[in-house]
Amino acid sequence: MDRNILRTCREDPRRTSTDIQVSVTSSNKPVPSRRTIRRRLQVAGLHGRRPVKKPLVSLKNREACVGWTKQHLSWGPREWANHIWSDESKFNMFGTDGIQWIRRPIGSRFAPQYQCPTVKHGGGSVMVWGCFSDTSMGSLKRIVGTMGHVANWFRRRRVDLLEWPSQSPDFNPIEHMWEELERRLKGVRAFNANQKFAQLEAAWKSIPMTVVRTLLDSMPRRCQAVIDAKAYPTKY
Repeated sequence: MDRNILRTCREDPRRTSTDIQVSVTSSNKPVPSRRTIRRRLQVAGLHGRRPVKKPLVSLKNREACVGWTKQHLSWGPREWANHIWSDESKFNMFGTDGIQWIRRPIGSRFAPQYQCPTVKHGGGSVMVWGCFSDTSMGSLKRIVGTMGHVANWFRRRRVDLLEWPSQSPDFNPIEHMWEELERRLKGVRAFNANQKFAQLEAAWKSIPMTVVRTLLDSMPRRCQAVIDAKAYPTKY
């Protein structure tokens, strides 16, 4: 019975104790209680945890990410500092719940099978553009309308752009700056889009340059982590 419980859980870490109970029940054996199932899983080191949420990355984009990081693995602080990092992003007005639980061994939080894939920019209502360099934080601008205006602006003015692979949040500095912005506004509610942007702008201005420098200093480690993980999600 214990072997069946563990096998069922490991096949799909998102199964609840009720799901496992149904799966392991047979006509000629006693039905284990949900409490017994949870206890057996805990003894085996499979504890209930909230999964890490990481963007879902296609095989094609994973291969592109590995290739890009190998090309730039030898870059030092000067090369990373010789760029302005910019991007557009969309922020939710009220955030979302959608809490899920999985069972995993201790120390396996970032293993791909225990993560929850996400899709970027779901359910947002305020679009912004921001930039930073190793010397300063740029302005945060609100975008009204469809996204992509900035890319078109760069194209028309023939601005030299650093080639960047799609779906590369683990080593994209601006993606981590958006996460920093969200952390600073965690639990802060906005009642309209104007108030939301004002909150975002104030939080953006409060980010110290130490965050930027720490982020850029970590780029070689991030690139190596992406290579080691074959572009599957890393701790970054």
